[in-house]
Amino acid sequence: MSTAEDGRVLRRAFEAGFGGTIVDRWHPAYDDARGVWNGLVNRRPALIARCADVADVVEAVCVAAEHRPPVSVRGGGHQVAGSAVCDDGLVIDLSAMTAVHVDPARRVVRVQGGVTVGELDAGTQVFGLAVPGGDVTGTGVAGLALGGGIGMLTRAHGLTCDHLRSMEIVTADGRVRTAGPDEYPDLLWAARGGGRGLGVVTGMEFDLVTLGPAVSYAEVYYSSEQGDSVLRAWRDAVATLPDTVSPMAILRGMPPYPQVPEELRDTPVVGVGAVHAGPPEEAQAVLAPLRRLATPLLDVSGTVAYEQSPSPPAGIRAFMKSHFLDELTDDAIRTLLDRQARCPSPGAELVIRTMGGAVRDIPADRSAFPHRTAQFNVNVNAMWRDTALDDAILGWCRTSWTALAPHANGGVYLNFSGLAEDADSVRDAVYGPSAARLEAIRTEFDPEGLFAWAARQP
Repeated sequence: MSTAEDGRVLRRAFEAGFGGTIVDRWHPAYDDARGVWNGLVNRRPALIARCADVADVVEAVCVAAEHRPPVSVRGGGHQVAGSAVCDDGLVIDLSAMTAVHVDPARRVVRVQGGVTVGELDAGTQVFGLAVPGGDVTGTGVAGLALGGGIGMLTRAHGLTCDHLRSMEIVTADGRVRTAGPDEYPDLLWAARGGGRGLGVVTGMEFDLVTLGPAVSYAEVYYSSEQGDSVLRAWRDAVATLPDTVSPMAILRGMPPYPQVPEELRDTPVVGVGAVHAGPPEEAQAVLAPLRRLATPLLDVSGTVAYEQSPSPPAGIRAFMKSHFLDELTDDAIRTLLDRQARCPSPGAELVIRTMGGAVRDIPADRSAFPHRTAQFNVNVNAMWRDTALDDAILGWCRTSWTALAPHANGGVYLNFSGLAEDADSVRDAVYGPSAARLEAIRTEFDPEGLFAWAARQP
């Protein structure tokens, strides 16, 4: 059948009592509803079921089980590979399910499946509490946790998935299950960094940490002409800094901040920074080493309200693909600087995130996330608007990722694993030693492969 015919069949299968919105290709909102954050993704589903509640999700899963279209699940729609939307299939859309309930006495938050990081922070920061993980406000919380959740608090508090207490999930048989330590513990294990294809996650409950509402941070930019010495000094500083900071380094063009002279904008720089997650009175001394690695071009360190960075606007073209490293060698630093020198656009960058700390200290069998021993994650990252740059930027991203491979340990972070066409080539690197158990759990709860399309996505 054509996409149009598939859409008609699926639409007729939904009961009149469906409380959400059914969007087919004739619906005036179809193009908006099928769009995701990454403008490179242009898929055309047969039907989008925008659910209002869990009952709607159950109905959507039952329709999918009867008619067997490809099925994708949309939460925040921010995942770079665009796995929220499938071609010629059914999108189960949770973007209208955005309730956040904070229990400050228990230091627990419950979120629905469509909640974004920005919406989560808005609810928790009222009480000076936070769920660790994520870099930008538009990221879907469910997708972040299902992929692991590396962020600004990683060494201090671990990954987003490390704080997942329980989840509500509609499995392929249409049952609503609550997975926790005592009931369906295998599902909970898989949800902690094991990715998609388990079912439709309609709710998650997280433990909270004390943080904010104001935090101190370092953000300093050095000339890339000093890049070799700056990155070596940064690497040495990382080894001595306490786990209350999770330092980052970024090789990019100088950002267009108001205080940056016009002649310095887009100039190649090495930026370093971190958020301090410890006692406020210790922040200045702890962050100071990052501010004196060399003579800075710009230092915008300070104290701000805790929040992730604003997401770039939807529709921007984006690519992300990563490696895990056990060490940042001098040769790896030279490779990073060489790739920066070949960069075709100021919107392309190389980001080094530090691991260790609380990530390393979580027992390996507590979650499906398989990369706990790595010391660094290096992400090849690009965002741009001009379609004429597609080939040049994607080529640079992929050749940069390949050039960095000899310095890596073979692991790839699920949430930074490329586009759909990269999925098969990185699957083993994403799941590592967790792969066999994950596959067994998916088979147990989805023996006929209803969510097989979602399970294959990066």
